[in-house]
Amino acid sequence: MPSAPGTRQYLGSQRPWRAGARRAWDPGEFSPANSSSSPWAPATPLSADHRLAKALGDDFEANVIVATLKNEEEERYTDFDVQVIADLAALSPEQRDILTGRVEAAIERACTVGHTIEKGAGVRLHLLDDQD
Repeated sequence: MPSAPGTRQYLGSQRPWRAGARRAWDPGEFSPANSSSSPWAPATPLSADHRLAKALGDDFEANVIVATLKNEEEERYTDFDVQVIADLAALSPEQRDILTGRVEAAIERACTVGHTIEKGAGVRLHLLDDQD
């Protein structure tokens, strides 16, 4: 279905999710640990979309890369490095600095994924019989 004028479409991709217990993962597949970084990819540009569009134009394109730093002893991630890559050639260094501050503020204000990670979230497991 085509989008209405003035709206954006976001495309995310990964192979169809299948859960299983194994130790090795094939290229292109996400392990459960890798998938914890995947919410950052759409959350970042969605939270700052209006700021990016105002500076770069309504038809801007961006790619998002998320890298992680892991504390192996504690079996947890300590940092997420989110890179938003877009054509910034038309902006002066000062304009880039202003845009960076505005994008950071928009993400701080509106990013549910970021708020959840910063404040923590409870996890509850429900093991159910498939006949229930």
